[in-house]
Amino acid sequence: MTARTVEAIRREDAVPDLEAKAREARGLIVDMAATPTGCHIGGSLSVIDLLLAAYAVYGSDPASAIILSKGHSAAALYAALYVQGIIPDNPAESYGASGSLFTGHPNHKLPGIPFATGSLGHGVPYAAGWALAQRLKGTGGTGVVIGGDGELQEGLCWETAQIAQAKGISNFVYVVDCNGGQNDGLVQDISPLPRLRERFEAFGFRVRETDGHDYGAILSAIDVAPVPGEEAGKPLAVLARTVKGKGVRAIEGNPEAHYAKIPAKTADKWKRSLT
Repeated sequence: MTARTVEAIRREDAVPDLEAKAREARGLIVDMAATPTGCHIGGSLSVIDLLLAAYAVYGSDPASAIILSKGHSAAALYAALYVQGIIPDNPAESYGASGSLFTGHPNHKLPGIPFATGSLGHGVPYAAGWALAQRLKGTGGTGVVIGGDGELQEGLCWETAQIAQAKGISNFVYVVDCNGGQNDGLVQDISPLPRLRERFEAFGFRVRETDGHDYGAILSAIDVAPVPGEEAGKPLAVLARTVKGKGVRAIEGNPEAHYAKIPAKTADKWKRSLT
């Protein structure tokens, strides 16, 4: 995807549209937390802006794939696909129900989901492999993976990073949702990730850091085309600073808001206060 494409998105004044879609998607995520099964609400709310931006840039390219590696945030993926018009059915109406396609981890039987994910780290090599295949076929497609910072504790993430630089997979974009939390608490209290930028650079990546809730910044950051000062022929890592539970003040920044099953009354209250 070229910088011209990103600039075209900007000229189309897409940012206000994306912000409106994000508010709608966050409402759907809250609704999914109010289903009998509940959902992984904190990480879904932190990653939704990254997903929507990725679909805005790469979603219309059939040779590109967008893969959510932190698959427990499937609620965000379904919400993004719905508000972008990629799937026709409202996921909140049957999320987690018996026989529903809207399962607790991404279901590859749905449009826009090329691979089922859930085991942490597995989406990273899927995206890198996709990118390498597109390069070999000459399609010009991009492999985009969106993972989590807690997920970086999985060795497979770094094994894939090693292969990506060794093979020069420059059409591979690794977006990290750096919300600072994981299932058992704060990443910094469990397995800290100091000097994360330097780690990716040591693995041969171009690295960009961005505000993961600022659409103007995200759109520029996830554009795979090298910018002045970057070395061509390298994969791209985007470290996106996000807030767990973003948009719902009652749970913003709370690592305990990893998973929730809430009453409908609470859902209505949270949706009225969405930011």
